[in-house]
Amino acid sequence: MAKNVLGGHLQACSMDPVTGFFRDGCCHTSKEDGGMHTVCAVMTEDFLIYSRSMGNDLMTPRIEFQFPGLKAGDRWCLCLGRWVEALDAGFAPPVVLEATHASACEFIDRDVLERHAWQSDCR
Repeated sequence: MAKNVLGGHLQACSMDPVTGFFRDGCCHTSKEDGGMHTVCAVMTEDFLIYSRSMGNDLMTPRIEFQFPGLKAGDRWCLCLGRWVEALDAGFAPPVVLEATHASACEFIDRDVLERHAWQSDCR
């Protein structure tokens, strides 16, 4: 069973919209996943605009890929490299640690991920 960055079982990132390289709702990865879609992030308007400006429009629906388009508040399994790029540019979206694949820690320090952890309004 896949682990998350906290060492527990990898939790689902989103089933609405359905995310993940395998479109199973989780940020699972494999050698076929060249983009390493391992970071479960909560979309922000700033990140979505930044991503579009970098050539990856996540807001526009793409029916041919069964992609509904994302809006602020949606959770999505981001490519590891895109999240790091957004971090360096000051636009990194919050990370859901329980749903972020442990392999992300091979490239991003866990403390960096923890500093960008998504905080639920419900406590």
